[in-house]
Amino acid sequence: MRISDISKHLLNPSMEKIGIFGGTFDPIHFGHIHTAKQTAQWLNLDKLFILPSHIPPHKTKTSASPLQRLNMVELACHKDPVLTVDKRELSFHKKSPSYTVETLEELREEYSNAQLFFIVGMDSLLTFSTWHKYQEILSLCHLVVNSRPDYIIDKDNIELTKLLANHQIYHPDELKQKKAGGILLHDAKDWHISSTDIREKIKQNQNCNDLLPKDIISYIKEERLYR
Repeated sequence: MRISDISKHLLNPSMEKIGIFGGTFDPIHFGHIHTAKQTAQWLNLDKLFILPSHIPPHKTKTSASPLQRLNMVELACHKDPVLTVDKRELSFHKKSPSYTVETLEELREEYSNAQLFFIVGMDSLLTFSTWHKYQEILSLCHLVVNSRPDYIIDKDNIELTKLLANHQIYHPDELKQKKAGGILLHDAKDWHISSTDIREKIKQNQNCNDLLPKDIISYIKEERLYR
């Protein structure tokens, strides 16, 4: 193939690169924040949206209200030029779950010429083939999975093996060749921080200064959350 032919298949190098980091964030903590920023730097993103979900399909409720979780995410982002809050899933009167595919469809309409990167953890990849319209998700974005350096894919997980065989790419440079549809594993640092553990520590009146930003700790105390 001639160089002129190859260039036809490459994306515009000036195309905007937008990351979406979703979650319940109940509460958002340093593990979320550091992982998001590390991934944004690795991918050289132009924007990184922190996307708190209203009612995740796999959960029936959260401990903090949608407004309280949004307020905590805003506190985590307001001093950081890399992070931006995206409120679109937090319709406070919404009774149905938030589906990723619907959010990505909205983002694709707003940023029609951008590359979208949906950032998840390995636990999400393991169940990704059960997500609502998961194939459509991959038609809208690249899936970036924060894995552990020593993690080994279970070959007995047939659905996951098939998914990776069809979609996995191995280096960010390969993203230049297509706008969406790739699954890229990122060997991210494991911060060993859990929102569940934080809620339990707060309930037991234990110190969480090394787990949460000070502004969020103050907000949790003011709102008397997780007691």
